Amino acid sequence: MKTSPLNIKNTSLLRVMQGLMLALTLHLSTAMADVKPLPDVDPKFVTITETNPTRDAGYVVGDMLDRTVVITIKKPYELVKESLPIVGYEHRWKGQLIGVELVDIKTKEKLKSDSATHTLHLRYQVFTTGRTVKHASLKAEILQVRNLQTKEVFQLRIPFFDFRVSPLSIFGQVKLHEDLSPFVQPLLLDAGPEKRNLTLLAVLLGASLLGLLYIFGVYAWLPKMGGPFAKAYRDIRKMPDNAEGLQNAVARVHQSLNRTAGNSLFASNLADFVTSKPAFAPASSQIEQFFNLSKQVFFEPNATVHLDDNPKAWLLKFCRQLRDCERGLRPENKQKANA
Repeated sequence: MKTSPLNIKNTSLLRVMQGLMLALTLHLSTAMADVKPLPDVDPKFVTITETNPTRDAGYVVGDMLDRTVVITIKKPYELVKESLPIVGYEHRWKGQLIGVELVDIKTKEKLKSDSATHTLHLRYQVFTTGRTVKHASLKAEILQVRNLQTKEVFQLRIPFFDFRVSPLSIFGQVKLHEDLSPFVQPLLLDAGPEKRNLTLLAVLLGASLLGLLYIFGVYAWLPKMGGPFAKAYRDIRKMPDNAEGLQNAVARVHQSLNRTAGNSLFASNLADFVTSKPAFAPASSQIEQFFNLSKQVFFEPNATVHLDDNPKAWLLKFCRQLRDCERGLRPENKQKANA
């Protein structure tokens, strides 16, 4: 079998190129081995404050991580701005890409007479995922600072931030007692809306109870609860259920009517009373019945009055109705509310 001269030339050229590439690789490796890392800057001239993400677990591919670093550098040192992180730079660990890329950087500088403060807003994005939870890290950024007097350059290391990346879907069977992570913070439920609703309901309940107390209350705890008929109602409840008690009760209602009207009230001037006190207009017919009852009790025992079999019970009901009128509550509205 004969070998073509063209094939021999191609093989020789390939071997020469492989040799050149091997020599270049060895040269670069030697040069990199000879490069010494920069010394660290004296910590007394530099202050670093970090604001890292609030959680360190539960990230998935595509999520953003925001980090703020505030660096204060005292003179005679200054930051070499060319050493700031570059957008698009993807972190590596032992030569392997870790799937975290710097996608945005914003800087702010504040100068003082003896120092300079640099605020770095860094945004990273996750570009990696897996079948299980995996560890990831924002590697330590290495910046450079220069001594303005000696022109020496030193390195400044921003601490790293570890977090964990979760898979988009669960692969296989998961045992919860084995999957608990110390990185995951406890789940806290926001009870703010429930507390606010309970507070509003408590206020509404208090207002409702206060309203019921105002409507049905006997004692003078609130404004307008100590009116003449409210006091008369309390007095009549304590009177005995006999003829003498009925006379005292009728006299007590007369006293309240006269005090409310500002003069002696009779059946003849009842219309003037209703005109001057329109709040009592809904009870005008009951007031007329009361005057008939008063005539029977004091002057005409044989007169017929169309009341209940228990006059004292009717007086209590009548006095309670007048009490509602003096409080500004219309009796018919109250009856509808009770219905």
